[in-house]
Amino acid sequence: MQNLADWGGGPGPWILFFPLIWAAVVIGAATILRRTGLRGRGGPWRPRDGGRPAGDSPLAVLGRRFASGEIDEDEYWRRLSVLEEQFGRAGRGGAA
Repeated sequence: MQNLADWGGGPGPWILFFPLIWAAVVIGAATILRRTGLRGRGGPWRPRDGGRPAGDSPLAVLGRRFASGEIDEDEYWRRLSVLEEQFGRAGRGGAA
């Protein structure tokens, strides 16, 4: 009975390396695409904005004001809760 490991005229054990070669090609192509082609565009599975509020949204303005020191932490949380109620976003501890 002939098998793949038969050295006498058969394909030999090197035939077992073909799946490894194809796996290396697929992994290499995926790595190249991730590092070059999809960088900056977000890809089809990530949100385009990175999950951050838009530049002119009320949440972004509030965050910038808090970061610059215009408002303190208590004022930030108070205004954030009003915005979350108004826009229907989930609160810190609950769901929408």
